[in-house]
Amino acid sequence: MSAPNTALTHVVAAELAIRPAQAIAVAELLAGGATVPFIARYRKEATGSLDEVQIAAVRDRLIRLEDLERRRESILGSLAERDLLTPELEAAVRGAASMAELEDRYLPFRPKRRTRAAAARERGLEPLADLLLAAAAGDAHFDPMVAAEPFVDPEKDVPGVDEALAGARDIIAETASEDAEVRSRTRALYGREAVLRSRVVKTREEAGAKFRDYFDWEEPAGRSPSHRVLALLRGEAEGFLRVGVGVSEERALAILERPFVRGSGAAAEEVRAALRDGSKRLLGPAMESEARAELKERADEEAIRIFAANLAELLLSPPLGNRTVLAVDPGFRTGCKVTVLDPQGKLMHHETVQPHQSKGAREQAGLAIRGLVARFGVEAVAVGNGTAGRETETFVRELDLGRDVMVVMVNESGASIYSASEVARAELPDQDVTVRGSVSIGRRLQDPLAELVKIDPKSIGVGQYQHDVDQAALRRSLDDVVASAVNRVGVEVNTASPSLLSHVSGLGPQLASNIVAYRDEEGPFRSRAQLKKVPRLGPKAFEQAAGFLRVRDGADPLDASAVHPESYGVVKAMAADVGVKVADLLRDAGLRARVDLARYVTETVGLPTLRDIMAELEKPGRDPRQAFEVFRFAEGVESLDDLEEGMRLPGIVTNVTAFGAFVDVGVHQDGLVHISQLADRYVRDPAEVVSVQQRVMVTVLGVDLQRGRISLSMREDPRGS
Repeated sequence: MSAPNTALTHVVAAELAIRPAQAIAVAELLAGGATVPFIARYRKEATGSLDEVQIAAVRDRLIRLEDLERRRESILGSLAERDLLTPELEAAVRGAASMAELEDRYLPFRPKRRTRAAAARERGLEPLADLLLAAAAGDAHFDPMVAAEPFVDPEKDVPGVDEALAGARDIIAETASEDAEVRSRTRALYGREAVLRSRVVKTREEAGAKFRDYFDWEEPAGRSPSHRVLALLRGEAEGFLRVGVGVSEERALAILERPFVRGSGAAAEEVRAALRDGSKRLLGPAMESEARAELKERADEEAIRIFAANLAELLLSPPLGNRTVLAVDPGFRTGCKVTVLDPQGKLMHHETVQPHQSKGAREQAGLAIRGLVARFGVEAVAVGNGTAGRETETFVRELDLGRDVMVVMVNESGASIYSASEVARAELPDQDVTVRGSVSIGRRLQDPLAELVKIDPKSIGVGQYQHDVDQAALRRSLDDVVASAVNRVGVEVNTASPSLLSHVSGLGPQLASNIVAYRDEEGPFRSRAQLKKVPRLGPKAFEQAAGFLRVRDGADPLDASAVHPESYGVVKAMAADVGVKVADLLRDAGLRARVDLARYVTETVGLPTLRDIMAELEKPGRDPRQAFEVFRFAEGVESLDDLEEGMRLPGIVTNVTAFGAFVDVGVHQDGLVHISQLADRYVRDPAEVVSVQQRVMVTVLGVDLQRGRISLSMREDPRGS
């Protein structure tokens, strides 16, 4: 970001209800190259302990205000260049508080294509328009026909008074429609009373059957939920719906008339006719376009918020940890691709088995898997949840691999995307896509975060309408989520992939690659300080990244914690004051209890940082993710045909939307728990009740075999009122 503008930071502080000093501190840190995770974790004294959400909000709002200021200066430059800038106009432009207001002020002066009004002005009809406007303010005896006679000039393409008056009306229509106050009042009317409507395009009823609910739809635009707005716009984009946003024509026209017509008579009627034309042809379409854009922006923000929340939950799913895993990518016809991964996720073996072919092939597949489990000391089996997933899971469980071997269904959304990616080719250059897909399934069980960061979040399956929303805004939000998750968990510098390292604060793809290259050439890092030897990893990158990188079993025990190297001196002083070594302070809670934090407060290190340090000393490098627990779907329920109304089943939430949650109950098709069925109380936001990867119990309300839809409930009394 650019150097902070103090005036803008005060505006942001007021909008976000934080202190100006906090906003200024965030702006200065961002301008200095600090990342959001770094600021939130290691600069609490400067920001007053703002969290990542607040810091990102300051950043995003500053960016929008800076865009506004750049546009303001561009407009002022354009006006000055064309000798149009008066003191009054400059004051109006500088006083505009929003982009819409700024553009309203500029609209009458903005260079535009030749309009009907411009053509009328060229024919010398602007004085006639002025006469009509003046008379409409109260001169009931004004005769427009008489007033128009002097403007008749065939050489100027004004052959008669009718043509003169028509041109004057065009000028009035444009002038009124571009009036800043009129536009502001009309915009407010749309904000209060706009109605969102959709109608089916004739002859497209059958082809657009999936949009049937919206063939004749109408509701207040201000209350239309994001998923419905995006559905309507998708239907329009695909050519099945006509979507409009409008208000009462009478109320809109009343706003337009109020400043320009205050009397009666022929002049007033001419002006009213001009205003009706301006409302229908100019102002109305402009306001509808703005309203649609605002609806879309609001819908995008909500959809992106939900997507981001779902992604965060998925990325922070509990990891199995460093265990030897046998991964199975299921398949009926082509067989199941089996891979064995060591505790660090390295591929040790792969082969294909055919458990769903003949009886003999099934027996051979069982022998192969039992042999691999014994040979490699497999501790867990990961089965992908795609085609043949439940059938394969049942087959593996029936093998009786031993009580210590867990069998886990793994969500494989996006695994095929990974298997064909450049990242996969770089990691497994000698393997085909089937092996890579199986490896990805196994690694997702070991560490979901480390594997999922290799895949475009839009391919993971936790968003809705992700291809319809503002892609730049979506990317910024998802990048924030991934960075937050990675830095919150921390990264093992000696085992992390370039993909994972690239999301560490201050690094990025190039430095991540440099770290891995250095590690490959020089061996494992023995300390955080050694990172300074990595090519192009300078002091700023080290400052931003070091606290989030872990060096296990290194020379300094603090290198395995989230204590930042800049605070090592404080910890060493604590240990020295207690009369022990740092390692002793890490091991013994009694020794830590003897530390008086107040003694170590300085101008730059306050109690928030000191408390964080003590929390780290208690559990160095602790993983914030929950402990892994094995989940099992209901036995004997593997397809839609197995479902019956009233069944109570265990499930896993796969996606949370504005209208409910989708739950996997193990039948290859997620069921929907509508928002009205999430709890035995009113639920405003599904996220209040459920989150992605949450284990839930659901009741089957209905199954539509033809459409492949399942209706579920989480209520104690699903059919109750």
